[in-house]
Amino acid sequence: MARDISSQFAPSWYSAFEGSHTQGREQRMRAFVRLWRAFMRARVFIAAVLLAMQVFMVVSKNDSAGWLVLLCSLHLCSTLIVLYAWRPVEQGRPLQLQWLMTIGVDVVVFALLQSFQVASINYTALFALPVLLASILGPLILALATAASVTLYLLGEAALSATLLGDMSTSRFLQAALTGTGFFLVAVLANQLAIRLAREEAVAASSQAVARAQAQVNELVIESLTVGVLVVDPHGVVRNANPAAQAMLLGHTSPQAAKLLLSARPSWHHLAHIVNETFAMGEALEMETTIDNDDRPSQRLHARTRLTAQHGRRAGLCVLFLEDLREVEARVRTEKLASMGRMSAAVAHEIRNPLSAITQANALLDEEVQAPAQKRLTRMIEQNAQRLSRIVDDVLNVARAQPSQDQASAPALPLDQTVRQITHEWARQNRAERILGVHVHAAAAHIGFDPEHLRRLLINLLDNALRHASGKPSSIRVITQPSGSEHIRLSVWSDGQALEASVMRHLFEPFFSSESRSSGLGLYICRELCERYGAQIAYRRTRLDQREGNEFYALIPSRGPGASSNREPTQQSLPYPGDSVVTRTVQYGGPMSGDAPLATR
Repeated sequence: MARDISSQFAPSWYSAFEGSHTQGREQRMRAFVRLWRAFMRARVFIAAVLLAMQVFMVVSKNDSAGWLVLLCSLHLCSTLIVLYAWRPVEQGRPLQLQWLMTIGVDVVVFALLQSFQVASINYTALFALPVLLASILGPLILALATAASVTLYLLGEAALSATLLGDMSTSRFLQAALTGTGFFLVAVLANQLAIRLAREEAVAASSQAVARAQAQVNELVIESLTVGVLVVDPHGVVRNANPAAQAMLLGHTSPQAAKLLLSARPSWHHLAHIVNETFAMGEALEMETTIDNDDRPSQRLHARTRLTAQHGRRAGLCVLFLEDLREVEARVRTEKLASMGRMSAAVAHEIRNPLSAITQANALLDEEVQAPAQKRLTRMIEQNAQRLSRIVDDVLNVARAQPSQDQASAPALPLDQTVRQITHEWARQNRAERILGVHVHAAAAHIGFDPEHLRRLLINLLDNALRHASGKPSSIRVITQPSGSEHIRLSVWSDGQALEASVMRHLFEPFFSSESRSSGLGLYICRELCERYGAQIAYRRTRLDQREGNEFYALIPSRGPGASSNREPTQQSLPYPGDSVVTRTVQYGGPMSGDAPLATR
């Protein structure tokens, strides 16, 4: 019951927000204060005008009473005090002295001016100010009370001024009644409009809060997407790009305020073309393209566009989605390996046991036989058993769960020294000293890599190069060099024939090989090892010492000494889609020449 009584004296528009959260009440209080100050300034302005008018009439000797000047002066002072010294009544509170100092003072002052008017000046219209003030800033009961008091005053004034019940007195009564009725209508309508506006404001504030929260959620979702999202205008200017898109285009994230232009780099022209075609045709398009980078491997992307709706004459925006095909292929590989991993591991274990027995039996048999033909047969069994054992090991390594390696926890290896040791052992075991050339140019560089994993990476690449090399002197090259300030480039080059396009598309896929005697896991394991340590591996067709060949290179993050080497990377841009060969020419002194300088074309 107490709640119902207090609610009657609450501001009319406050009830529409009852139960809102604290932030909403603070916003509504600020809006109420602004409206209240607007009314108080209007009171000051009217009081100043009334004072000036009374002073003018006194100066012009229009028989104006001097005390009216004093009354207007006090009224002006009262309005100034309320405006600058008082704070608005707290919302939800019952009537206080402040309302009497505003509405009550105005009604009394306007009534006195109306009663003692001179020169036939009518002040009735001024009563609209306190009625509106009570209707908009106060409850309905206060508005009706103010309108009633003004109406009673007008009727009383008409009664006192009437000497006889003649035509003049009747017209004054009718005029007073009509004016009072108008004030009642103004009070009700203004109060209802204030309530309606308050409700609309509440709905708008709620919708704005929901929209703001939804926008923040959308931003968080877009920023966490692995799919690149770019918003491009008809001029090719990127209005916004999420971190994934920035990493695909630039290799790093840029400030939000930075604007990109798709036509700024030649490697982005394909993206600019599909955006222009989307705007020209007015429909969504899709394509596969390649982003060529100077300091990192090229990226194969799947690009698709969508157009936003146009608003009037304003053209819509094009939303460009970029998806790294390497990640798509990685997901497909993961699904494939997940389905066949357990089976492969089980089969490999089952093969290993009889394979060990075959190997031991063949070794015993080789000790007994003496005939050359029989020796050839035992060597054939031994070679094929070793080959089968390597295949089993590869299958087990792929099927075995591999935890992700933290680069910071890996030991800091001196790259050049480790590469020299691994290549020397490999060349001696494979009798390839004559065809192998080692060129190390990152003497101070260290990398975060497990030594055994780096050995396996390099040996897999060397074994692959040996199968395709011509066998001529220096037909296989191992090269190390800085690549920018944060990466080291390790490459293995051989002078083999160019790879077919069908082979290049599946180079790093598991169980794919162009040879019948290969397990097809060597390059796949190389890529898995690189990705485990934050490195990237790629293939390109290059030219060294006027000879074309195949190069597999890995960009490995550098650590410790040599991380900020002054030597610039020796790389060229990768080809656009459709180009057949990209070459670079490097001169070396000869096989195993570790100090030979690099010279690029």
